[in-house]
Amino acid sequence: MNVFLNFVAFQICWIACVWGGAHGYWWLGIVAVALFAVWEMTRSHSAAADLKLLAVVLILGIVVDTMYVQLGLLTFATPVPSEQLAPVWIWAMWVSFALTLNHSMAWLKGKTLLAVVFGAIGGPFAYWIAASAWDAAFINPDKVLLAYGVIGVAWAALTPALLKLASYFDTRPAGDAPAAVAT
Repeated sequence: MNVFLNFVAFQICWIACVWGGAHGYWWLGIVAVALFAVWEMTRSHSAAADLKLLAVVLILGIVVDTMYVQLGLLTFATPVPSEQLAPVWIWAMWVSFALTLNHSMAWLKGKTLLAVVFGAIGGPFAYWIAASAWDAAFINPDKVLLAYGVIGVAWAALTPALLKLASYFDTRPAGDAPAAVAT
């Protein structure tokens, strides 16, 4: 049940971030993710690991999505704080993603090939949904294949790497590690 709740909370945060970003309510996703973070940290078996992971993923996410902007692959709606950076609502999305790695996505730990495939498909799909259904992102029409290719390669590398980092930070003895169905 906890894994399911973590997954649902992540989906709610994703929608709040994307819808808020698309409609000028950049703060909506931040509020949703802050509530998710407080909720997850108060009940997490690995709050210290989650906090370390959250910090690393946040910094990495800002760099990755800013790289997409700087390369001219995409732009974001409501570009707060700057059109040259990934917006703060994207930062919030990365934080919410970090909060899944030791919980609803823990089932992917140790399954590197599956994590690569999951990232290679799921990453571009999330950006495509945000762009095509929500108008929260705008893919450069002259670089559509390149944009989705770069996003796919980035997420194919990031997903297993971040799951490995989540395992590294989660220092509980192996017998105490979360099962695929527990948080």
